[in-house]
Amino acid sequence: MPETATLAKPTRRLPIGAELQPRGGVHFRVWAPRRKHVAVVVFGEDHKPLADAPLMTEGRGYFSGFVNDAAAGMRYGFRLDSDQKLYPDPASRYQPDGPHELSEIVDPASYQWQDRGWRGSQLKGQVIYELHIATFTPEGTYEAAVGKLAELRDLGITMVEVMPVAEFAGEFGWGYDGVNLFAPTRLYGSPDDFRRFVDAAHRHGVGVMLDVVYNHFGPVGNYLGQFSTDYLSAEHHTGWGEAINFDGPSSAPVREYFVANAGYWIDEFHIDGLRLDAVHAILDDSPEHILKSIARHVRHVSGDRGTLIVLENEHQDAHDLRPCDRQGYGCDAGWNDDFHHVARVAATGHAEYYFGDYQGTPQEFISLVKWGYLYQGQWNSRQEKFRGSPGLDLHASQFVTFLQNHDQVGNSPGSLRGHTLTSPGRHRALTALWLLSPGTPMFFQGQEFSASTPFYFFADHDPELNRLVREGRQNEMRNFRRQAGHDVSERFADPGARSTFEASRLDWQDRARNASVVQLHQDLLRLRREDAVFAAQRADRIHGAVIAGEAFLLRFFGEEGDDRLLLVNLGRDLTWRPITEPLLVPPPGHSWQLLWSSEDPQYGGLGTPPLDPERWFIPGHATLVLTAIAG
Repeated sequence: MPETATLAKPTRRLPIGAELQPRGGVHFRVWAPRRKHVAVVVFGEDHKPLADAPLMTEGRGYFSGFVNDAAAGMRYGFRLDSDQKLYPDPASRYQPDGPHELSEIVDPASYQWQDRGWRGSQLKGQVIYELHIATFTPEGTYEAAVGKLAELRDLGITMVEVMPVAEFAGEFGWGYDGVNLFAPTRLYGSPDDFRRFVDAAHRHGVGVMLDVVYNHFGPVGNYLGQFSTDYLSAEHHTGWGEAINFDGPSSAPVREYFVANAGYWIDEFHIDGLRLDAVHAILDDSPEHILKSIARHVRHVSGDRGTLIVLENEHQDAHDLRPCDRQGYGCDAGWNDDFHHVARVAATGHAEYYFGDYQGTPQEFISLVKWGYLYQGQWNSRQEKFRGSPGLDLHASQFVTFLQNHDQVGNSPGSLRGHTLTSPGRHRALTALWLLSPGTPMFFQGQEFSASTPFYFFADHDPELNRLVREGRQNEMRNFRRQAGHDVSERFADPGARSTFEASRLDWQDRARNASVVQLHQDLLRLRREDAVFAAQRADRIHGAVIAGEAFLLRFFGEEGDDRLLLVNLGRDLTWRPITEPLLVPPPGHSWQLLWSSEDPQYGGLGTPPLDPERWFIPGHATLVLTAIAG
C-alpha cells in the first residue's frame, strides 16, 4: 500500500478532517493525543483498500498526511495504534452508513451555489419557523422540505430554524444526540441535499438557522474518546453527564473543534445563523468564554453577510446577549421561555411543575412585552436560587418568543399542541398578542394551521437504553401533578417505537382543513410587517395597564399621534366603567377606530360590536387592535 506523501503547505478550511487539495489528492489531519501511531485507510470506488498510509506526528497530539490517490466520494477510516478497527473521522463531513462506519471524503466546493446576491439576515423583522426535517413532510428529507418553502414565505416567515442535523445513531430522533458534529445525517439526504435546501430558502427570501448542540455528545456512536480522553471535562457535570472540556487541561484543541464547527456551517452551507442548545450546560471558566469565541469566529467567517446567534439559556443570563465591548459575549438573541410559560398558564389554568413559577396574569404579560425576561435576578422558590440577571437594557427583538416549540410540546403530558388545550377564542387572542408584541416570534412546525398531530419525544436506541430513556421520561412526567395519580405508562408514547416517530409527522391536509387559522396568522404577520408602529419593535414606546382580572391594554406610541391600542381580554365579556385609565385617551385631535379583531368571523370568531368610547365593551377571549385616526 502507498504511504503518505509530504505536502509543504496544505490548503485547509478546517483545522482537522479530510480536505481535497487544489492539485489533487487529500490531506488528512486529526488530533489523537491518546495514540502513538495513526494511519488512514482509504477505500476506492470498488470498496477495496486504496491506501493504508501512516500519518506523521506534528506534536501536541496532531497527526497529518497526504494521500495522492484519494478523491471525493471515497470512504476512509483511521487505524489507531495496533487496533485493527477503523474509526470514523472526528471531523467527518459525511457518514453515509451511520456513525459506526467509515467516513466519506466530501468536496464542499463542488456544489454550485445560486445565492450570490444573498446578504444574510439581520435580527430586526425576523419571523422564525422551527422545523424537524424528518417529521416536517411525509418523506422526511431535505428535498421534500424544499417544496414547502414557498408556503412558509407566503405565510410571512423570514427564517427557518432547522432542528439539529448532525449525524446520530439510530433511524430516528430529535437530533440532540449528535456524535459526528460536522456530518449532516444520512437520514435526511446528502450534504449537497442540505446545501440545496439552504440555496432554495435563499431563493425564496428565507434565511436558514441551524440548531447546534455544544453541551454534550450523544450516548451512542461517539468515538472521540478513542482519539483523546480530553474532550470531556473531569471537573464539570451536566444533566446529560460529563460536560465538554472547554477549560481544563488540553482544552485548546477541544475549543478549536467547536469553534471550527460553528464556522463550518456558516462557510460551507451558507447557514445564516446558529441556535445554540442549552448553553447553561456549557460550563467554561476560561478567561474568554467559548460562547464569545464562537460568536467572534462566526462573524469572521461570514464577512459582510449578516448572521445571527440565538441562545437557549434556562439561566437567562443577559450578558450573553450584550456586545463584546459592553462585557458581553456578542450573541444576538435568546429564547424567552417566560413568555411561553405565562401564556400557557393563562390559556389553560395549568400551573404544575415549572409552570408554577408563573401566574398567567395581565401584569406578567405587560412586563414581558416591556422587559423581555420576567426573571432577571429574583429568587425562584421552586429552583431555590436566584434566576436570571438584569437585562432591562436589552432590545425587545433580542427575545425570541413562542407559544410552541419542540420542547414545550414534546416534553409536556400528551405532547399536545397548545390550541387543543384552551378555547378557540383565547387561543386567537393570545396569538394576536404574541405576533404583535415587539419580540422576535418563532413558530413551531404546523402551528400555523393548528396541526392535529402531536409532537412526541422519540429516539431510536438499543432495547436496554430505550428502556432507561422510557422510564426516565415517565418519571419526569410525574412532576406534572395530573400525571402522578395514575400509571403514566398506560398513556405514554414509547420514545423508542417507530410508531411514535411516525405519529409525529405533520398531516399537511390540516392546512386546507384549517384555512381560517392560516389566514389568522397570515393577516397578523402582514399587520406586523406593514404597519410601521408594530414593525418598529420599540418596547420603549409601549406602555400598559391592567383593566380587569384577566384583561389589559397596551398602548403603542407612534410618530405624531399615529398610535395603536391593543385590548386583550382573556376572561369574560368586559363592560368597562368607570374609565379611569389615561392610556385609553386617544392623541389630541384623534379618535380610536377598530383596525383588527381576533373575533372576526373569517377566523372563526363571533364578530365584534361597534366601538363605543362612552361605554367600552371588550369581548371575552378576544384581542382588539385600535388605530388612532385624525379628525
